Amino acid sequence: MPKKPARSPATDNQLSDHQPGSGHGAFKTAKGNGGELHQTATADDAASYLTDNFGHRISDNQNSLRAGERGPTLLEDFVLREKIFHFDHERIPERIVHARGSGAHGVFECTKAIPGLTKASIFQTEGATCPVFVRFSTVAGGAGSVDTPRDVRGFAVKLYTDSGNWDLVGNNIPVFFIQDAMKFPDLVHSVKMEADRGYPQAGSAHDTFWDFIGLMPEAMHMIMWAMSDRTIPRSLRMIEGFGVHTFRFVNAKGDGKFVKFHWKPVLGIQSTTWDEAVKIAGADPDFHRRDLFEAIDAGDFPAWDLGVQVFDEAFAAKQPYDVLDATKLIPEEDVPVEIVGRMTLNRNVDNFFAETEQVAFLPSNIIPGIDFSNDPLLQGRLFSYLDTQKSRLGTTNFHQIPINAPKCPFHNFQRDGMMQTQVPTGRANYEPNSLGEAGENSGPRASMATGFTSFRANDERNDPVQKLRIRAELFADHFSQARMFYLSQTENEQAHIASALVFELSKVTLGHVRVRVVGQLRNIDEDLAKRVAVGLAIDLPSKEKAARAPVDLKPSDALSIQKNADDTMEGRKVAILFGEGSDKAAIEALKSTIEKAGGTAFLVAPKVGGIKVKGGTLKADGQLAGSPSVLFDAVASVLTDEQAKTLSTQGAAVQWFMDAFGHCKTIAHDDATQILLDKAGVEKDGGVVALDGFGKVGTRRHWAREAKVRDLA
Repeated sequence: MPKKPARSPATDNQLSDHQPGSGHGAFKTAKGNGGELHQTATADDAASYLTDNFGHRISDNQNSLRAGERGPTLLEDFVLREKIFHFDHERIPERIVHARGSGAHGVFECTKAIPGLTKASIFQTEGATCPVFVRFSTVAGGAGSVDTPRDVRGFAVKLYTDSGNWDLVGNNIPVFFIQDAMKFPDLVHSVKMEADRGYPQAGSAHDTFWDFIGLMPEAMHMIMWAMSDRTIPRSLRMIEGFGVHTFRFVNAKGDGKFVKFHWKPVLGIQSTTWDEAVKIAGADPDFHRRDLFEAIDAGDFPAWDLGVQVFDEAFAAKQPYDVLDATKLIPEEDVPVEIVGRMTLNRNVDNFFAETEQVAFLPSNIIPGIDFSNDPLLQGRLFSYLDTQKSRLGTTNFHQIPINAPKCPFHNFQRDGMMQTQVPTGRANYEPNSLGEAGENSGPRASMATGFTSFRANDERNDPVQKLRIRAELFADHFSQARMFYLSQTENEQAHIASALVFELSKVTLGHVRVRVVGQLRNIDEDLAKRVAVGLAIDLPSKEKAARAPVDLKPSDALSIQKNADDTMEGRKVAILFGEGSDKAAIEALKSTIEKAGGTAFLVAPKVGGIKVKGGTLKADGQLAGSPSVLFDAVASVLTDEQAKTLSTQGAAVQWFMDAFGHCKTIAHDDATQILLDKAGVEKDGGVVALDGFGKVGTRRHWAREAKVRDLA
């Protein structure tokens, strides 16, 4: 058989010649200017080199291309654009991150006019208002996951101002894992379900996440927050919100200052314990969603004060950190938070899909008077969010969906596109045009006087002459603020962080990853690293070398939940256990005490329906077996001797008190309940009181008890 002639490589398009997937080869490691880890190929074979989807070798997979060391990210960065473009379209139609969310409508009111700082219309007059829509979410889990995993919570606010929509798209934590948007796909890939097995869902306690974190010391500040109680909140009504990035205020004169945005919950910050969060997930996977919906439905409208930290370039230049670094915060002791408004959520959605699912938040949605900084993470988000809406909502006309549409007039020459719901008339779909001279509608025009103009001054200590893939030098300090955060916590909160690290790392099967992370922790606090090492039963490893030596910063009490806890009943839900023969008058008296103080009483009994009690009948709100104490902030019981004796033989009732005691909650009880308390191992302390003492101690948890009920790292 004659031999076939060789085909030209230019015409040989067989699939066997296409080599997708991950290459594998030798590499060396080095630290970049910002302390970021670079792994650089050293092997000669082509499969060792990282490329884009068209085979172009990539020189730097850690930094986006900037106009100067501290300059804005450039649109010409095709490596960044392709990487984020592909990432944005990896999932349809569910959001890649923040898939599980809860939303509500409300109103924002300016409580302090600040025209000297910004020309933003909503801040010009005290009492000015605008509608808002807020979406709270977890990050890692899918839409069908649970509400209470240890996770960051998204806190996205859409303000429908008279100048257009302003989307403040942030989290319940003021810092982030990474400094450059180039790393966002890697971060999310590492924390999502592992690619070969499809689990774990909605959890960071696994190999790939901690492998990534151990190699990314810039993430260690965020890890302190993520391992704290901030990521296991009691309620969405009781979380803070942050814009995360440094933005700019610009006033009518064109003068600009830096600004960071804070949402402060009027109910204060409250969290669960880890054991409680796990049990809530089983008892009610929709715990946060239900809590938010029911509170608004009952007229207990949650509210947040909007605060701003405003500072200038002179202040920024003096700090030991870079204000453009999203892994850093500005301590409130250095720049106090000034309250300028209040947001109140007062209406639930009418249709979850049409509103909560279809809402599209864009960090690029700002109004005149608010502008961006050169934060490289923010710069990447400005591209990413707009791009991802096309994939998720299917059309460039997603802004016409009612939940996304502005509540002020909007006019432009954009036409057509998939699912166009408007019917533009006339021929004017371009400008300049002179159709008006012929009596036709010639369309809208730009306005230099009132339109949005970017802040023009270049005073961010940046030389834009060179185009660089580099981070500013101060970005290399990865541990100073992580240490500040840890040392700002109470002893109890520090124990929670150490215990969370032990739990998460105990799920990591790669021994070298555990060792590396503990080595990183030594840069934060030696005692913390020792506690985690003991908890993992490993020797204390060598300290990982810091890219930049950390400096000691003054602790900030504002970073502690427990130091700032409000001693109030408002927003708290108290369960009252009763049964047949219980004293109705005692129950109603306790219920009245709770409700007068601003709390909510929830009646629990072995059976629901009309139950005969002393003084009449009572209907339970929930059955004991389906209303575990993890769903409540405090518990009380009003029982007869016979009922208490019967319940003492039932596991659900014993566990009800055991969990309440173990989770450091107030337990108010009558004498008959003592048999149940004894069986549950409940010991008398300042939080275990008679019914008439509930009003004095039912407003808080009793953290001094915790060392008695569980081992903490």
